[in-house]
Amino acid sequence: MTSNHKATSKTVMGFDFGMGKIGVAIGQSITGTANPLTIIKARDGIPNWDQVGKLIEEWLPAVLVVGLPLNMDGTPSDMSRLAEKFSRKLHGRFNLPSVTVDERLTSFEAASRSDNYEPVDAIAAQLILETYFRELPPVS
Repeated sequence: MTSNHKATSKTVMGFDFGMGKIGVAIGQSITGTANPLTIIKARDGIPNWDQVGKLIEEWLPAVLVVGLPLNMDGTPSDMSRLAEKFSRKLHGRFNLPSVTVDERLTSFEAASRSDNYEPVDAIAAQLILETYFRELPPVS
């Protein structure tokens, strides 16, 4: 490690893509923690882009993370192709890095964590961010 190396905290925004609603969470890379934020309504997988833009403007994320709904055997599904397209649109519209992470079983786990006060989709987005943080390479 060089003496001028500094750990930097980055705000990261996570999305649980869906055709009717998209869960959103926010997290910090330095702590590897995330919290559910909100749900954005979507029509056929297309969100209100102004609402997405307002969230990005408010939270200033450095990276956007979209859950990739793979089949249980790891192969792509129709939904994973749509989630990848959503990730590309996020990158194109907001000029921020947008990555996908495997989200298998996050909705099931989110439902078990929900206390009926927090929307399941936002909790799923939180779990997607937590997966992203676990998969980051260690800082050296």
